[in-house]
Amino acid sequence: MPTVQLVPTLRRRRLGEALRRYRREAGMSLDQASTAMRWDNSKLSRIENAKAHIRPAEASQLLGVYGVDAPDILAAIEGLARDAGKKGWWATYGDIAIEGYKDYLSQESDAESVRLCTPTVIPGLLQTGAYARQLIGACSFWRDQDGVNALAEIRKGRQSVLTANRAGGRPPLTFWAVIHESVLHQRFIGNPLVMREQLRHLLDMSDLSNVTIQVMPLHIPPNPGTMGIFEVIRFPSPWPTVVLTENLMGGYFVEGTEDVAIFEGAFERSVATALPVEDSRELIKTTLEKDYL
Repeated sequence: MPTVQLVPTLRRRRLGEALRRYRREAGMSLDQASTAMRWDNSKLSRIENAKAHIRPAEASQLLGVYGVDAPDILAAIEGLARDAGKKGWWATYGDIAIEGYKDYLSQESDAESVRLCTPTVIPGLLQTGAYARQLIGACSFWRDQDGVNALAEIRKGRQSVLTANRAGGRPPLTFWAVIHESVLHQRFIGNPLVMREQLRHLLDMSDLSNVTIQVMPLHIPPNPGTMGIFEVIRFPSPWPTVVLTENLMGGYFVEGTEDVAIFEGAFERSVATALPVEDSRELIKTTLEKDYL
């Protein structure tokens, strides 16, 4: 029987990178670690490169070889080893979502919190179905209507992270969004009620204890929150924080302590420039009443 090549999923890559980091911190080579585990060298190399499976018990034993015994790290590594091969609910949509987007969905599913700045659109986790279809149709202009509808369904499916407990009994995602005021005044020609529904939905979502929405007013000095969409994604210990910056084709991840710290600082400055939460809610309500009621 031929050897089955495992797909290097995001979780497998994260697990492999973590195990490689702990091995190097222990000052051990692949040969030394493999000998201690009584493995062939190629097995550990494949694990670190996300091309082979490792059982939770093996992962725990390997950490013991590296001298890692912190309970939170052991639990996190064992959990990731257990879930590394699991497919997300979005797998049922096949290739309609590009690989980078699937990686993001996996990140979002595993995250503890997301902090986002968006000067141009309503955040995906706060969009109504009608708003999502309008936006996806405009930005994914090369897709047919079935593809647009499928992506809109995926976007709506993502939103369960805000309202439902997740795998392992983890609570809903903590979400903090800074939205530019100009976004509240968007108009959809031929379907003007899209924004009425969307603004009402923002007010409803702002009632959730795990959701914070701030509006950056039109008349403000220059600040990092107007430069483009970015998200600061935090995970439970020991996984490092990452940043996603978005563009027309999806976006890319920023990693590394120093680079991530720049975006964290940018988010804090954007929060300080935006209206307080209650004032933001009042502005959304006023815009709804003035323009649509």
